[in-house]
Amino acid sequence: MTTGHASATGNVLRRTAIVGTGAYVPAKVMTNFDIEKIVDTTDEWIVTRSGIRERRIAAENEATSDMATIAAQRAMAMAGVTPDTIDQIIVATLTPDMGFPNTACFVQSRLGARNAHCFDLEAACSGFLYGIDVARHFIATGAAETSLVIGAEKLSTVTDWQDRATCVLFGDGAGAAVVRPAVHGRGIIGSIMASDGTLNELLTLPGGGSRNPASHQTIDARMHYMKMNGKEVFKHAVRMMTDVSRQVLAKCNLTINDIDCIIPHQANMRILQAIAERLGLGLDRFYVNLEKYGNMSAASVPVALDEAVQSGRVKRGDLVLMVAFGGGFTWGATVMEW
Repeated sequence: MTTGHASATGNVLRRTAIVGTGAYVPAKVMTNFDIEKIVDTTDEWIVTRSGIRERRIAAENEATSDMATIAAQRAMAMAGVTPDTIDQIIVATLTPDMGFPNTACFVQSRLGARNAHCFDLEAACSGFLYGIDVARHFIATGAAETSLVIGAEKLSTVTDWQDRATCVLFGDGAGAAVVRPAVHGRGIIGSIMASDGTLNELLTLPGGGSRNPASHQTIDARMHYMKMNGKEVFKHAVRMMTDVSRQVLAKCNLTINDIDCIIPHQANMRILQAIAERLGLGLDRFYVNLEKYGNMSAASVPVALDEAVQSGRVKRGDLVLMVAFGGGFTWGATVMEW
């Protein structure tokens, strides 16, 4: 936990807070019945195994940065900040517009945030929480005053629509948060981020990088689509998200009963049910929008957070636990007072 502690230079680190949220999901809805026409599956099979009923699919000419920009504008409007006051833009994504420039630079250009430094961060589904942790360290030390953190994905471009085990799970969207010094309450109280690279082959996008650059061979082998060992991912996701939730609460001197709302990565309803059971909670303590959007990777947590705030599920003074897990493996949890 960094807020309220002394830095190496002896200066007291500033408390930080999320002061605005925003979200965007594409207009096109793809239901389970639509997927029934593409692969050998059924609505009942998908709902039983994942809890997902529909997901959003971006338009052909709608890139990750387009969705990210709209979510960012909505977060900025809630926070009451203008483009020229943004010092930093972080885009968490595994589906960037292109190899380079980074997607954050495209967002900067669209926003007119000419004073911001920009970079992308890739931690798969944990990306938004990683981004929030990076931003709060910049702000806590005084290196930045206003940070814009965005989780945005166009997963439909890396989904194998011939693989019925995975194509039913993913959707497109973007969520954003403005992070600034905390004025009221405790803001971000503490966080823990973790990784285990020895498990990298269980959830991966093998083609397109320096290991397997694009070629006729990689395209024919469908290496440019996500690959997942579902059973193993499920097992590790439940354990790691449960463990990191307990660890961050202990770090913040809190118990699970202190938490008003849990915002989890929205991957699979059975994962969420298993985590709730291990934590001794009912699912009513979780904010869940999985059935509407499916797994949006780095966008899942910020979209759910924005909906929880907009709907009044999360109110000022509430203690919120955000927790996520993704390929890498990466995982993390953050506790904050809204």
